[in-house]
Amino acid sequence: MKDGLLTDRQKEVLRYRKSGLTQQQIADIINTSKANVCTVEKSAMENIKRARETIEFFHSLDSRHLCTIGKGQDLLESVQQIFDEAEKIGIKVKYDTVQLMNRIRDEIPEKNRSRYVRNPIEVYIKDDGDLYFE
Repeated sequence: MKDGLLTDRQKEVLRYRKSGLTQQQIADIINTSKANVCTVEKSAMENIKRARETIEFFHSLDSRHLCTIGKGQDLLESVQQIFDEAEKIGIKVKYDTVQLMNRIRDEIPEKNRSRYVRNPIEVYIKDDGDLYFE
């Protein structure tokens, strides 16, 4: 049964992958081919990507663009940039430095590595100081 954007099979494959199993190991467990597991996993990841893009759009409706964090920038410097830009428009960010660094790492892990930004990050802010990233 499909609940949300992922089918039961997609959820099953993702759970096995998250536990560290290879595609071949999963195929053996669920009695299918490795190619099918690959297809199921790829479709699941595409659905997740579309869901994230939809959520980002929704959050951007009641927020404004604050700044762009550039590729190669240190996350600590990026956090300071966010605080500085928010201060310029008179909004207090509702996170401290550590919380903000963790949010960036957790919410968009594909855009950062260790303490550095891999791909530019668009930062949006709401009037209440909450932040969203693209």
